[in-house]
Amino acid sequence: MTFLLTLLSFAVALLLSIMGTVIYSQMKHVAPNLAFAYRHIAFPFAVTVGAIVLLLSLAMEIRNYRQRKTLEGIERAS
Repeated sequence: MTFLLTLLSFAVALLLSIMGTVIYSQMKHVAPNLAFAYRHIAFPFAVTVGAIVLLLSLAMEIRNYRQRKTLEGIERAS
């Protein structure tokens, strides 16, 4: 799940950054620098989103593990 969300965020960020770069280059009448859109916008954004998703997934798994352990203890006590 972490990989898929990271890949999706990279694709969306790359699309938006390319569109923004093309619009900016048309306004300034210069050639678009698409490498800038990839290196300085989309890739750091995807890495950040990937780290956030990984931490949230880890927190959810820890919470589920603790809840399952508690419920098993209650079930054994009954």
